[in-house]
Amino acid sequence: MEIDIRKRNIGLNFNENGEAEIRLWAPLAAQVSVLKGDGELTLALVDEGYGYWHLQTDQLRAHDQFAFKINPLTGGETLNRADPASLFQEEGPQGRSTAFDVNAFQWTDVDWKGVNLNDLIIYELHTGTFTSDGDFASIESKLDYLVELGITAIEIMPVAQFSGNRNWGYDGVFPFAVQNSYGGPLALQHLVNACHAKGLAVILDVVYNHVGPEGNYFSDFGPYFTDKYHTPWGKAINFDDAGCDAVRNFFIENALMWFRDFHIDALRLDAVHAIKDLSPVHILEEIKTYIEKLSQFTGRAYQLIVELDLNDERYIRPQSEYGYGMDAQWVDEFHHALRVCTGQTKEGYYSDFNGVTDLAKSYRDAYVYTGQYSAHQQRKFGMPLQQVSGAKFVVFSQNHDQVGNRMLGERSSKLVSFEMLKVMAAAVFCSPFLPLIFMGEEWAETNPFQFFVSHSDEELIEAVRKGRKAEFAAFHNNGDTPEPQAVSTFERSKPDWEKIGESKHKTMLSYYKTLIALRKEHPVLANLDRNTVHAEAFSEKNCLVLKRWKDSEEIMALFNFSKQIQTLSIDQAFQHAPVLLDSTLIKWNGPNPKSNQVSAEGQITLFPESILILYKTDV
Repeated sequence: MEIDIRKRNIGLNFNENGEAEIRLWAPLAAQVSVLKGDGELTLALVDEGYGYWHLQTDQLRAHDQFAFKINPLTGGETLNRADPASLFQEEGPQGRSTAFDVNAFQWTDVDWKGVNLNDLIIYELHTGTFTSDGDFASIESKLDYLVELGITAIEIMPVAQFSGNRNWGYDGVFPFAVQNSYGGPLALQHLVNACHAKGLAVILDVVYNHVGPEGNYFSDFGPYFTDKYHTPWGKAINFDDAGCDAVRNFFIENALMWFRDFHIDALRLDAVHAIKDLSPVHILEEIKTYIEKLSQFTGRAYQLIVELDLNDERYIRPQSEYGYGMDAQWVDEFHHALRVCTGQTKEGYYSDFNGVTDLAKSYRDAYVYTGQYSAHQQRKFGMPLQQVSGAKFVVFSQNHDQVGNRMLGERSSKLVSFEMLKVMAAAVFCSPFLPLIFMGEEWAETNPFQFFVSHSDEELIEAVRKGRKAEFAAFHNNGDTPEPQAVSTFERSKPDWEKIGESKHKTMLSYYKTLIALRKEHPVLANLDRNTVHAEAFSEKNCLVLKRWKDSEEIMALFNFSKQIQTLSIDQAFQHAPVLLDSTLIKWNGPNPKSNQVSAEGQITLFPESILILYKTDV
């Protein structure tokens, strides 16, 4: 089946005449019919060949409930199944599909052209916990707050329909359907439209490496999965085995839909290292090709950002240079090195990192491991980067994984001092990379973000429970893992918005606003040219000096991660340089009544757990 970038070609869609057009890939079926409502109408689909079935009818309208009746090729019991490309599972993953006209929404963002990749300041949030109501409409009520903070893009954790009402979203079982408890597809369109009206881009997390367990009936339709590979979370999706052409089209159609029909600006593709594909054209590269065609058609720019732990430049190299063409990637190694700088125990994957030495390398090279031996992985790992812009990398001091995948889900505010929180934030915003913050981080939220689910199958619930306990074996944690199925685990994971007006939380929010404004407005900090970066580590003092420049302007950021006063020598050119930021000032609840001064000998004394940014220009 050819993919038409202008419209959805699978599932149930409404044409210009208001008729429903249905196309289903079900090569394991001998006959397929669509059932309307409780079965008051049955309409047979026509075999189009290559496993596709088709029907055009005026007997189905938007909001009608429907399902497919499948007579298996192998005989046996007839199956009633929801549409695998359903846009709305109003009854949940075990129920019927709800017909939804994706083109009915009246968009008002006709002049929206998106946010330049270099200008992204990303705010990651989870719809179910970001607000007390836990839906798309309530996110809209916080948009003015996010704009005032200085955010340019929100990143929404996955919204593909999952079982129950509580889930991180990475266990979705209907990739096209928008979670019913969040408000469904119409509410998501409304949110995106509202974001664009406020000048905010929208990034959406999607999962193309596996499908969740509960309500997953893909194997009843065709070979969506393969036994050639395995993932930690379930069967691998079939991108290169027999029958893979239609599966590849399914996920290409999914990516196109989010951009075209929901006006999403960028997709963050979860754990692409778990996408296995030995085809001549990798599925990521093929998705990129179609997205570029769509961009040419709509006149809007779209980005594909990947979560990747392979340190493999091929993913972000342009297609013209035999890469996959991904626009950016998350860099966990920056986070890991930063955490070790702050005193994080070197357990599990943190055991591979050496604090300021590796953080300085990440500032210079993005990747820490560029071919050297990794003790944790017991092999050589990574590759050196060539001429790659800093805009290709997303960095953070916290995100949903690095908080939520701790046994107790503690945020940094529970692990380090108030002063160190300021240093960590500055480390991210002074980088030549794209900064991301996790909801509540900006006011030093203390509530945890824990792992939660709301499955209905008792065996699955027990498997998740055991899996969480096993996950922390490498970290040698004592105590009990929070119960993933419990409502209390979910409720504990909601940020407390009342804190933003209280004492140090209010101060931290102001500090973040200042950092973000500096990042956006200062030409050196806004410059993402990795060739204009120098970082030097002083491991015996647990200090780091970062220099960045653009034309005649230069900044020097001095980080003291230690708990002691440290003295560093600085360049003569900076001895009388003005201060851009000093985290120790009283206005930031610090111990210092005035900014640090440089001695006549060029020595500067840094307070414990502090960041000082100096600025000079030759003009």
